[in-house]
Amino acid sequence: MSDIAALSALIAPIATQLGFELVRVQLNGSKAAMTLQVMAEDPATGQMTLAQCATLSRAISEMLDVEDPIESEYALEVSSPGIDRPLTRPTDFAKWIGHEVRLKLEPEVDGRKRLHGTITGIDAAQNVSFDMPTIGAVTVPYAAISGAKLVLTNKLINATRPLDAGDADEIIESDESVANDNDLTDED
Repeated sequence: MSDIAALSALIAPIATQLGFELVRVQLNGSKAAMTLQVMAEDPATGQMTLAQCATLSRAISEMLDVEDPIESEYALEVSSPGIDRPLTRPTDFAKWIGHEVRLKLEPEVDGRKRLHGTITGIDAAQNVSFDMPTIGAVTVPYAAISGAKLVLTNKLINATRPLDAGDADEIIESDESVANDNDLTDED
């Protein structure tokens, strides 16, 4: 069954049950080295901590062991969408109005396969509007967007909340380790 829609249908209820939203499911690579990439987020933060990724990974892995939907060997990778995240749902475009995005279009819209600009809105018919620096205002049907990703800008960095560092280990450098770092010079 290596159909992405079918895999997503198996994975989405698990993510939902654990309190997460599924962002994207992809199956990459060749039959010899496939990777099932699952991207999810905590709706409260828009991100995932390492502990949350591990929890979701274990739950998905258990389901995959039972259902066995992928015919060849694969590696499971569960991650947060990251700061320059993909936009995969109409709600993503609404949430990130005012931010820069790169788009891939299929089919072409007005002879263009790619666009780069600022999201200005999305209407009830799911037409997404953008301000493109070179051509001005453009409206694209959501169905024509085959890929979209936020562009890393200072505005985006300022708009995203920092990750919860509660699961991170604190690194404390001793005077000895600092002294050893000072020994690393180009003179050696």
